[in-house]
Amino acid sequence: MQNLTARYNYFYNANVILDNYEAELSDNYADNFNDILPVYIAPEKFDPNARDPFSGSVNSAALDKVIHKAQTIIAEKSFSNYIDDAYLLLGKAQFLKGNYFVAQEYFDYVTRTYKNNLPIYVQALNGKARSLIQLNNLREAGFTLDTLEENLKLIKRKRAEPLATLAQMSIAVNRYKDAIVYLESALKEGSIKRNEIRWHYILGQLYEEEKNYHPSLKDYIKVQKSNAAFELYFNANLSRIRVKGLLSGENMNRKQELSALLKDDKNTDYIDQIFYQIAQSYADEKDYQGAEKYYMKSVSASTRNPYQKGLSYLRIADLNFKEYKNYLKAKAYYDSTVNTLPKNYTGYDLILKKDQNLEYLTSRYESISLQDTLQMIAKLPEPERKHRIEAFVTPPVKKSAEQALNVNSNIPVYQNNTQNSGKRAATVNTFYFANTTAVSNGFMDFKKRWGNRKLEDNWRQSIRSSSQANTQNVANLDNSGLPNNPDHATSTLVSDSAKIKAYTAALPLSPDLLKASNQKIIDAYYEIANFYQQELNDNEEAAKIYELLLQRFPDNNHLAAINYGLYLSYKTSNPAKASGYKNTVLTQFPSTVYAKTILDPNFTVRQSAQEAEITKRYNNIFGLYEKKDFPQVITDVNALNEISPSNYLSPQFAYLKSIAIGRTNNVDSLINAFKEIVGKFPDDKLITPLVQDHLAYIDQHLAIFKKRKIALTDFDLGEPRFMEQQIASTPVQQPKEQLVVQTAAPVKPEVPKPQAIVPVVQPTIPAQPKPADPILKKPESIFSSAKSETYYFVIDVADASLTLSSSRFGIGQFNRGNYTGDNLKHHLTEFDNDQLIYVGNFSSFDDAKIYAEGIIPQLKQIMKVPENMYSTFIISKENFDKLKNKDLLNKYIEFYKNNY
Repeated sequence: MQNLTARYNYFYNANVILDNYEAELSDNYADNFNDILPVYIAPEKFDPNARDPFSGSVNSAALDKVIHKAQTIIAEKSFSNYIDDAYLLLGKAQFLKGNYFVAQEYFDYVTRTYKNNLPIYVQALNGKARSLIQLNNLREAGFTLDTLEENLKLIKRKRAEPLATLAQMSIAVNRYKDAIVYLESALKEGSIKRNEIRWHYILGQLYEEEKNYHPSLKDYIKVQKSNAAFELYFNANLSRIRVKGLLSGENMNRKQELSALLKDDKNTDYIDQIFYQIAQSYADEKDYQGAEKYYMKSVSASTRNPYQKGLSYLRIADLNFKEYKNYLKAKAYYDSTVNTLPKNYTGYDLILKKDQNLEYLTSRYESISLQDTLQMIAKLPEPERKHRIEAFVTPPVKKSAEQALNVNSNIPVYQNNTQNSGKRAATVNTFYFANTTAVSNGFMDFKKRWGNRKLEDNWRQSIRSSSQANTQNVANLDNSGLPNNPDHATSTLVSDSAKIKAYTAALPLSPDLLKASNQKIIDAYYEIANFYQQELNDNEEAAKIYELLLQRFPDNNHLAAINYGLYLSYKTSNPAKASGYKNTVLTQFPSTVYAKTILDPNFTVRQSAQEAEITKRYNNIFGLYEKKDFPQVITDVNALNEISPSNYLSPQFAYLKSIAIGRTNNVDSLINAFKEIVGKFPDDKLITPLVQDHLAYIDQHLAIFKKRKIALTDFDLGEPRFMEQQIASTPVQQPKEQLVVQTAAPVKPEVPKPQAIVPVVQPTIPAQPKPADPILKKPESIFSSAKSETYYFVIDVADASLTLSSSRFGIGQFNRGNYTGDNLKHHLTEFDNDQLIYVGNFSSFDDAKIYAEGIIPQLKQIMKVPENMYSTFIISKENFDKLKNKDLLNKYIEFYKNNY
């Protein structure tokens, strides 16, 4: 009796509900016809980064009924013959709900418990394999399918679905030939009609991937002539036209057939796909202008298919990147691509990386545009300057999506660049103030040089420190004339009058300011050329920028590197020209690393080994310094100077020696040691500013120092340094710790410019204007980009075994030499295998970014660990407090890249 009631009251009804659910799912499933279709339909794959990855993705009353009926059989019909079927039903229902771990457990239980019942055993293996595939556990799925395939030979019925699973697994690992064999076998076994039509379409796709076009065309025609759903029929027709064109080689007929589809009212919702296929036919003929035209039409027509729109964006970006070499326009379209395509798109990470790298170019072209515009306005009569700025301060009228697609209005360049051809972005004449993103970045440059200066008379006075300016303005940043953080896409520009004042104040009206403005242009061009050459392998474009730089600024501070870069650019394409630049490097710059590299290609390898040895020696001597063995510090530094008198850490060795002299001798010896550093290393950005502060303080309090037999009487091992951050305004008493230098004019440093050929792209990625379409909503995260009152600059060292005391000492030197009065502190925390040095507190993201731009070029000298062992980022206090382990750290770094 239990068999009868279990079968007809529960098992039969549950299967009917399940079949109806699968049929409805098939009818409503949104396929992506730009990829090979899945052989069977299932919910989204398991995503460990989802907000609640274990909750399942589908809430269905029908599936809940199936589960209830199956559980009733197990609980109330335990003596029936349908217990194994009930567990299979539970597994299938949980699979369709997206609960793949639960489904796998049910299927696994059946395989272990009912191994002797071959039909049930094979179905359970099939369900287990599908669950593992959805969990991205392809290795275990492969083992399960090996067992399935062996046992499949032993049964005669219900073989189609297991064969379909084997085909899906083969597609997942790109073994398309095997997938074809399995799928054709599945079709021979017979299946329900909807699967049969779907599998023929997939076979057409697989044959097309294998460039076996005749059987591909045959399968597409079968689908077209069947009673397939309209979308499947339409895409089969598109594919038929495409494959037929590939077979005949007559792209003209292919375009004509595709164009004919545009006239059919039934195809209105699929016009974007038709335009895309027409564009592809032009691209196959290498008619890239025709291809770009129809890709743009596809974007404009995409109203219900964001995936198709993302693909069209991607093709436009690739055309500009690979064929036109228009990297700035490519950057704009890669921006739109990454904000439109889903993150599970194959190759998404590579597209995102390319987009982030091209940001390096965009920001530098914007810097050039800013400085050229400011210089142009500065040359005008004073009454006309204000009028000219006012004319461009108001944001431009927003263009329609179609206009935005056809006008690249967001690529600022130098107006008089006659070197580039008409296809290049560099010929676009765009005024700086018409680009709100460039305006925002320009304000960052202003703050970098002058700090948070109040808009008032005599704002340039050098006696005003950055800390004074911060005190005045930190509470009123919203009224400073531009957004608090231009890196946030949601930032809103403040009043036009504030912007006018800010940029009027930034005009290079004096010779010194003009020189500084020109230097920014020089550095930007130099870094652009490096990027073309080193990152994009575009020697032709690199040579154009190098030569443009020499034409505009024949006497600049990168001449050795530029001539070396031109030598590399022409080495293959124009050996005679390359020889001229080579001789220039060897004759005019014989002592540079570039000349040494030309003469000895292994020079840089040996230099890296020498630098590693120097770093090791520094850490050893610093250990003596921490132990207060000052005589030995002096002895070891002198010994090193005899062996390597000029190395990349020479200023820091000299500083350790000077402090050791101050701990063992009188103030005159200390002053002489400090003056020797200033005279020997005038251009050093790390030690020399610090030593100059020390000398200023000693001079101010010389009488106190003269009374001492030993110049420096004590110091704090926890924070080894010569000076504190503040000094009291009351008369100075005999100090218990080392004395404090008070500087008259501390100014935040200009960012030192790289001397190496290879540029380093920083992780901060400002948001760029998109050619069309708003940015899609980003996935939720435990981290927040909300404005904070406290930010840190963080150096993440990916090795907990490394000793960082000497590196922290270097950070302290940088802070005291360049940020006197800001009371910056650095701390160390660690978890798992990472050590985080975090510097703060900064009151805004902008201030932390300015600090980062100042210290990052110095990190090679500051950090006494290998360069590949550390990375940097900026973080709010609220987000920093959430970092508890390596996994959360990695998630924040991904969040940082996507949001800043």
